[in-house]
Amino acid sequence: MKKIGIILGVVLFLVALFLPESIVADPAQKKVIAIFLLATVLWITEPIPIYTTSVLVIFLELMMLSDKGLSFFKEGTIIKYGDIFNNFSHPLIFLFIGGFFLASATSKYKLDMNLARVILKPFGKKPANIMLGLMIITAIFSMFMSNTATTAMMLSVLIPVIKSFSPTDRGKVALTLSIPLAANIGGIGTPIGTPPNAIALKYLTGNNSIDFGEWMGFGVPYVVVMLLISWLILLTMFKPEAESLEINLKGKFLKSWKAIVVYITFGVTIILWLTGKLHGINSYVVAMIPVAVFSVTGVINKKDLKGISWDVLWLVAGGFALGMAMEKTGMSRTLVNSIPFGEMSPLVLIIVVPFFTLTMGTFMSHTVTVNLLLPIIAALGASLSGLEAFGGSKLIILASTMAASLAMALPVSTPPNAIAHSTGTIETKDMMISGTIICLIGMVVMFGLMVILKSIGFFN
Repeated sequence: MKKIGIILGVVLFLVALFLPESIVADPAQKKVIAIFLLATVLWITEPIPIYTTSVLVIFLELMMLSDKGLSFFKEGTIIKYGDIFNNFSHPLIFLFIGGFFLASATSKYKLDMNLARVILKPFGKKPANIMLGLMIITAIFSMFMSNTATTAMMLSVLIPVIKSFSPTDRGKVALTLSIPLAANIGGIGTPIGTPPNAIALKYLTGNNSIDFGEWMGFGVPYVVVMLLISWLILLTMFKPEAESLEINLKGKFLKSWKAIVVYITFGVTIILWLTGKLHGINSYVVAMIPVAVFSVTGVINKKDLKGISWDVLWLVAGGFALGMAMEKTGMSRTLVNSIPFGEMSPLVLIIVVPFFTLTMGTFMSHTVTVNLLLPIIAALGASLSGLEAFGGSKLIILASTMAASLAMALPVSTPPNAIAHSTGTIETKDMMISGTIICLIGMVVMFGLMVILKSIGFFN
């Protein structure tokens, strides 16, 4: 499969480069199509790590599209090489870094586990209540931490409890599934909850811009509704037989000065993110607070830096570079114009495009899906005036981004799903059936949310 992926990618790359002018006249657009096809195949088949493909995208753009690239490639639109490199230093990259620093510090100083202990306490010992508590905690952490790291942490809490179930008790399936589902849903709640959200912000600019607090204003209510729906579905499908469970989370809040620095910085950062309209500091600048404070105080040291998910940053930067090349060469607009979207009902497009995103996200990385589709979706939203009556490009970008995070029907759909599946507690069919039901209901709720947001003038 890996060899096939490489061969297919290279073949498509070369075919695109030599497309006749009757199909694609602009030489720069041919090069963008070639890079796009190569990246798509490599991202889907993964013969090399997906972040490596992103680096390859940037390298090829520098060589084939930049003003400092190979001389015989300098045909058509030329992009300044600095603009390509700037994708590594995009403000959204630093928003991610700030989130990674917060996640690393809260884990290092046990803030995450201590918060879990405090939040779980009121939920008692009934399996249904404990599951709801675990889902709430997982979702909250996933809003500010990696969904994957949150799932791994919460499953480590849950696995000893799962062992106490009888072999025939389906309640253990419900509890195990609840963690990845809550992580995937929780990530929708904030711009840093999951990479697709941050990528969407790149295309939500000008009159369409959304700040951190505004995103949480609609994201958190959506998360709450979907958590309750998911909880009820899991309880219905896999009703626990056990009458009580015991979860022992021992520990206490650390009182060292560095731990206190973490507590204060965490609180201040979240508050500033939520109140951007009041103080005028944007989310990207606020994200630098934990980076600066934790670095200067030694809360995060050289060893901790090695544990940060730099590969995610490279993956996102490559997606930004691909989108930028499509935009600057006019490729995204050409692609949109080549498809008769104007003959389709705007309402049909608003429904079909997110469902297409959901389908792609079910079988491949959500980040890759959004990286590939959002440049095209953004161009589509900007070019069709008929969409304005429904919310324009802002609506279709948001709907598609949320749809990507709802793709969670298979173990391969998201890393949290894969981690939960690896416990051996759940079968693929259990995940597929419950995940499909929840993601389809999630789409209906999401479209309902868009209607509400339109009615209150959010898209104006």
